Amino acid sequence: MNGTKPAASRHSVETASGRISYAEQGTGEVALFVHGVLLNGHLWRHQLEDLSDMRRCIAVDLLAHGDTEIASDQDVSVTANAKMLQEFLDALNIDRVDLVGNDSGGGIAQIFAALYPERVRSLTLTDCDTHDNWPPEAFKPFLAMSAAGGLRETLEALLSDKSIYRSAQALGPAYEHPERLSDDSIENYLRPFLRTSQRTRDLERFLAAFDNQHTLAIEARLKTLQAPTLIVWGTDDVYFDVKWSQWLADNIPGTRRRIELPGARIFFPEERAAEFNQELRAHWQAAVTALPFSPSPCVVRA
Repeated sequence: MNGTKPAASRHSVETASGRISYAEQGTGEVALFVHGVLLNGHLWRHQLEDLSDMRRCIAVDLLAHGDTEIASDQDVSVTANAKMLQEFLDALNIDRVDLVGNDSGGGIAQIFAALYPERVRSLTLTDCDTHDNWPPEAFKPFLAMSAAGGLRETLEALLSDKSIYRSAQALGPAYEHPERLSDDSIENYLRPFLRTSQRTRDLERFLAAFDNQHTLAIEARLKTLQAPTLIVWGTDDVYFDVKWSQWLADNIPGTRRRIELPGARIFFPEERAAEFNQELRAHWQAAVTALPFSPSPCVVRA
């Protein structure tokens, strides 16, 4: 990473969906990064730092996550989050973006791209909600716990003993090397959910709204999407099998490349930042040219 670059700055902007918090770094054309459940824009810190020489990189905090502030009755479904992104871009007078999504943020990115294709200069999808593959089986016990009223107690336990967060019974399977995740990052991700009882309730509502009908509803539009698309997938993801990367490549006509990262897991944008950033840089540079689509553009990285 280039330590001479200005650090990312934090901001917020008012929209019809709430006061949306975000981090940004760099200047020029905008790249918009969308995180998934239980995280926030902190996931993308390495992308903001490394890619800010070629893009104005913005990492948004979704509804019910991070420092974003919403009303207690605000819709927090994935479709509502996609609509929030449109409001967010309008509020910042941003026309088009290079859109990057991970986990539920990847599902939100698909919905946004399907509903507002004119706003998408390029699309990058990593391990994420796709078609009817979510909520994933491995995450259903967490959803059941939340529905039974145990969310706040669970979050408090994860924060009081961060080895629990890294364990196989919690978020450990999301990481190739969970032992390397810092205590500070766990605090950054989870502490906002406990600031007030409403914030905890907002996350409960976000989890309760998980329904793959949202992604199924935009499939017809997704199958007409011409935006240059990159698909990067970890092969050891316990939540989203690598077969879904092929499904996306087969169903998004703008797909240019599909890349498999052997051994990588769902949060590889954080763990394998240098490798992923190299692919993003090449994708954004190539997106300005009209490259032909090959039926199965797969590259397996060592």
